Amino acid sequence: MVQGLQLRQTLTQSLVLAPQLQQSLALLQAPTLELKALVEQELQQNPVLEEAPAADQVEDALKDTKADPNDPAEPPADLDFDPATTKNDGEPVDDFQVEFDRLVQLDQEWRDHFSQTSITQRSTAEDEERRQFMFDSLVAETSLQQMLLEQIRESPLPQTDWALAEMIVGNIDDYGYLKATVEELAAGTGTPAERIDSVLRAIQAFEPAGVGARDLRECLMLQLERAGRQDSLEYRIIRDFMQALGRRRIPEIARGTDTEVDEVQDALENIAKLEPRPGRAYLPDDDHFILPEVFVHRSGDDWVVTTNNEHIPHLRISNTYKDLMSHGENSPEVKNYIREKIRAGKFLIKSLHQRQETILNIAREIVKRQKDFLDKGVAHLKPMTMVQVAEVVGVHETTVSRAVSGKYIQTPQGLFEMKYFFTAGIQTESGDGMSNTSVKDMIAEIFAREDGGHPLSDQEVVRILKERGIVIARRTVAKYRTELNILPSNLRKVY
Repeated sequence: MVQGLQLRQTLTQSLVLAPQLQQSLALLQAPTLELKALVEQELQQNPVLEEAPAADQVEDALKDTKADPNDPAEPPADLDFDPATTKNDGEPVDDFQVEFDRLVQLDQEWRDHFSQTSITQRSTAEDEERRQFMFDSLVAETSLQQMLLEQIRESPLPQTDWALAEMIVGNIDDYGYLKATVEELAAGTGTPAERIDSVLRAIQAFEPAGVGARDLRECLMLQLERAGRQDSLEYRIIRDFMQALGRRRIPEIARGTDTEVDEVQDALENIAKLEPRPGRAYLPDDDHFILPEVFVHRSGDDWVVTTNNEHIPHLRISNTYKDLMSHGENSPEVKNYIREKIRAGKFLIKSLHQRQETILNIAREIVKRQKDFLDKGVAHLKPMTMVQVAEVVGVHETTVSRAVSGKYIQTPQGLFEMKYFFTAGIQTESGDGMSNTSVKDMIAEIFAREDGGHPLSDQEVVRILKERGIVIARRTVAKYRTELNILPSNLRKVY
């Protein structure tokens, strides 16, 4: 067998999504803010599209999604396209060349105006200084590392230790903890460990309190030392009984510190007020803004569902390009270019309209199945799957998944992600299904009402749920308790 590069021709069948279908799926899956950015990007790339005024939005949106054989903007079925020289209403077509010349003249007038203004109104040195001061005064968030670097130059540290201090600050994470040991820093820099430890002590005196700690124990102790509470019970508990504190072994801590259980309880409350992450205040602001896709409100005895169309640009095909298609003096290349852009624009308008209709139909089916939730709250949420909704709406379940991904619905019970309503069910003794979200909410309520001195075990929660007609396994209760961030019973006990 001869080895080497060979060129072969094979014929295979494969399923490929057309570019238009890919665009339609992207529009369906995009949330409102992302969709707005996509539409604005398309407005910049497609010259035949324009945003319709508020009064014409509904009419133009419907009109531009329909094919009109008499419309010169609609691409003809054959290639021999002979555009008319008049509009459908019989009025003469505007002269595009005259309009173009008018725009060129207006552009030149503006250029002359700005050139004269720049000559007569040159900025002085004082104006430039004010302008630069404005830009320099723009508020920017300060990171923890920047804050520490500024304090190095203001501290009594000798200038010979600044480089070493900056190296230590570079090893402090965003939460304020030193992620390298003194031995590692000493080995990496060739500096004696005693000197590095001395500089680290100076950095640990910086703001915020507890910064530069190597673990949680040292972080809490630094905060108490900063407050002058080295002789307090809280300091002794953190220094000598950190492991017992993590397991909330209060009687063991009381015996070890020779104090009463009530005193230990008060000390633990004070420890809980300390900051376990000193750099939290300097973390970047990653707030995400949410716009609901669907609104649900009551009208009489019925629930009315509406989509949020306020933040989505409403598009239409520009009449200028429709008239340009009817102009007989344009070359075939120009006509073909405009024809393709009009086709792409109409498909985009149709895809946006179809997206809103799909989300609206899915939301209506959700509201139809979850009326008890809207009337009574989360405890009455019913189990529901995407397959059930897809069968009623008449789409595939993957379409439902894309349509509800990252979308939110505003209800009288609050703002919820649309995926929140798709939950598995738990069979009750009466034969009715109950959403696992409702069961989880019920378990949270049971734990919230328990006696702190005698916390409920998972098996006891199983018994309480069985009395309410809900049969559930103990391991399922443990799973839901973990998802609710509720500690085991031995760690919840209050002495």
